[in-house]
Amino acid sequence: MNILHIYKTSQFLLVAHQEQYYSINAAWDQYVNRPGLYQHVLADINGRTPISRDAATTVLAHDLQAPIGSQEVWAAGVTYYRSRTARMEESEISGGATFYDKVYVAERPELFFKATPHRVSGHQQTLYIREDSTWDVPEPELTLFVSSGGTVEGYTIGNDMSSRSIEGENPLYLPQAKVYEKCAGLGPCLMVPDRPIPANTNISMSIYRQEQLQYNDNVPISQMKRSHEELVRFLFKGCAFPTGCYLMTGTCLVPGNDFTLQDHDRVEISIDHIGQLINNIQTLRG
Repeated sequence: MNILHIYKTSQFLLVAHQEQYYSINAAWDQYVNRPGLYQHVLADINGRTPISRDAATTVLAHDLQAPIGSQEVWAAGVTYYRSRTARMEESEISGGATFYDKVYVAERPELFFKATPHRVSGHQQTLYIREDSTWDVPEPELTLFVSSGGTVEGYTIGNDMSSRSIEGENPLYLPQAKVYEKCAGLGPCLMVPDRPIPANTNISMSIYRQEQLQYNDNVPISQMKRSHEELVRFLFKGCAFPTGCYLMTGTCLVPGNDFTLQDHDRVEISIDHIGQLINNIQTLRG
């Protein structure tokens, strides 16, 4: 698989390919929303003079933004067996456990709206937990970038922040458990390959509290029950996305029931071929 990475900064787009960096003066939405994106970007940088590694490193350290323009962020739920089990456990008291079991085996997947761009945080930015929640977890997810034509053109790392206490109280509270200020992490870049990401791609997550490791685990995306194409097909059945969209594909890495995020925790998510997304946690107050 041949890949390139597109980073968004306030100055320009930065394309990384074969250890070289190229600055591109283009609007994010129009640049990435192109079928056959890998070949388009390859043609854009062909013959272009790369910028220095030092200059690229400085920009990425001080001016990196979330890789999103006007796109909506959507998410899929209960796509891994472990996620099904965790959702059933948290909803057992409310009587909602059966819904998660049913959606795991149903023809139609669970898809829900996650965030508008202003509620998205990028690499090294803050993510929030809700003040009215008592049980909060990060959810590390391979996230698809889908063009307006419904083609998967790239991938990024997603953190689908979730209030398990709110969703567990009643499944109908899902929007409140999932959608609030700084509820979604995306980054550090958009990885664009010349073919679909391989099934042995690994997702890992570590959570630190005062530099002490609280959680660490990893899983290959091959454990997903549903294909990326299936999720995209259902998402596009009733929605149009003029500038494309992001689709988080679900999680299998679920901290134990005795864990909840706290202020100043640090969440580190890595996915093969893409990179690492790091976010610090704070409580949304007021």
